[in-house]
This record gives sequence, C-alpha cells and structure tokens, in this order.
Amino acid sequence: MSNSYTADSLSLLLFTLRSGKQMAINLLKVSEIIPMPRLTRLPEAHPHIEGVATLRGEPLSVIDLSQAIGMAPLEDPRGGCLVVTEISRQKHGLHVQAVARIVSCATSKILPPPYGAKGRSFITGTAEVDGELIQVLDIEKVLHNISPASAEADLSDLNVEDAQLLTETRALIVDDSQVARSMSLAALGQLGVTCHAVTGARAALARLDELHGGPEEINVVVSDIEMPEMDGYAFTQALRQHPTYAGIYVLLHTSLDSTISTDRAKAVGANEILTKFSVPELTRCILNAARAIHRR
Repeated sequence: MSNSYTADSLSLLLFTLRSGKQMAINLLKVSEIIPMPRLTRLPEAHPHIEGVATLRGEPLSVIDLSQAIGMAPLEDPRGGCLVVTEISRQKHGLHVQAVARIVSCATSKILPPPYGAKGRSFITGTAEVDGELIQVLDIEKVLHNISPASAEADLSDLNVEDAQLLTETRALIVDDSQVARSMSLAALGQLGVTCHAVTGARAALARLDELHGGPEEINVVVSDIEMPEMDGYAFTQALRQHPTYAGIYVLLHTSLDSTISTDRAKAVGANEILTKFSVPELTRCILNAARAIHRR
C-alpha cells in the first residue's frame, strides 16, 4: 500500500480547569470564546448544567466542564470564561478557568489515549506541546453524558428491496469517540447492516485487510473526519490510492456542520459526507451507499 497520503495539521485550543493543568479541544469545534455571562438557573437541569445564558438573543446552555469530566468544580463559579462549541447543529458553553493559546499539531503526532483509559475517559487523544503531554477533550462524550442522543432507527419506510440491500451491506465504522462508535453501531445494527468498529485510520486499514476475501468483507466505510494519527481526509486519500480498496464506498462523518467540509471531502474522493449524530441522515446515507454498492 502507498503511504503517500497528505500529512495534515490540527489546531488545538489550550485551556485550563481548576487544577491549572492544560487540556485541549479541536479548534474546529469552537465557534467563539466569551467572558462568563450572567446565568439563569434551571431548577430541574442536569447537575453539570450551571444555567442558561443569552447569546445574541439565543439561549446557550452552560456546562461546568470540570464537573462534567469528573473533576472538582471551579473555585469561582462566576470567573473564568466560556468556550462556545457548535457540534451536531447545537451550541453549548463550556465553562473553563482560562484559555491559554492556540497551537498547531501534525495530525500524525496526536496519539490515542493510553490503553486502559478509554472506557470511562473523556479524552480522545494526546498531543505533546512544548514537552508537555496535553489531553484532547472528547466533547461528544461530554455532551452525550448530559443529554444522550437517540440511536433509534426508523424502519417504517423501508421497503423489502432496501431492507435486503442493507443486510448485504458490511460497514466499518472508524471513529476515535467511543460514544460515536457505539451510536453508529446501534443505529446501523437496527438496519440489519453487519458492522465492525475501530478507533482510527491505521486500525481501519488493518481491519480491512483482515476481513478482505471473507464473508464479512467490508463494502462501505463510515469514517469520522476529526481523528488523531490520520484524519478522515487523509484516510480517504489513502484508500483511493490503495490497489485493493480504491473503489470502496466512503461516508465521511463529522460533528461539524457538513457544509464546512463538503468540498474537501469530495476532493479526496469521499462518496458522501454527513453530520453526526442524526439517525435519519445516517439511514439515508447508508441506504444510498447500499443501493450504489449492490447495483453497480
């Protein structure tokens, strides 16, 4: 296989919580940073929701990020600032102690979390910055723990032919977020799709090789875009350059607004791009994939 995929970089926003230790969030998932606003308390809200602020006339839920990832709350609940994220078409404010700076890291240098820390961890990767190991926040998991999205698929509109095509579809889900993998597996499993899941692109290439030529040979890849080691664009490019997998159907999955990435996804050879996590949209895209694969 050719390893001539394009190396890419990822911009990270570094911030601190109560301990003062720096953490990071993918800058693509940050829409703005604002001073801590006045909050309106909600009596029956999740305990990690500090309240609701108003941002340009729109309500904004404010999350105590320290508590949300199992740490002690900030010492000054009125201090610090908000990192406003826009993920899966929703905005949230993450209350942090301070924002430090923005750094750029080669995607290949952002490594998965240490083995054994994955199950309950809110970390999706680690990056070395100026000799310090910085943990990259799995913001999807933080949000899912507070307000779980439904992975229930609607099967009512499936006709017999489409249902049969789905049972003949074998998907590989590639995502560094444990929540995203679990939800994709659940939704596609309900549709009758045979699924495998891995945490990154290099593991995906190994799994494709492992299953190639067997009864569960993969015919559609559903890959996250914002991943450590090799992002979804580079992974798609690697597939398109591979002598065996050049024609495999690729869906690129992103927690960001899909309009941001569509042109680039097409340029590297992706068949379709979708925003997570919307079960109807995933269903539509996997149906498109099944029809394209089996009617070639």
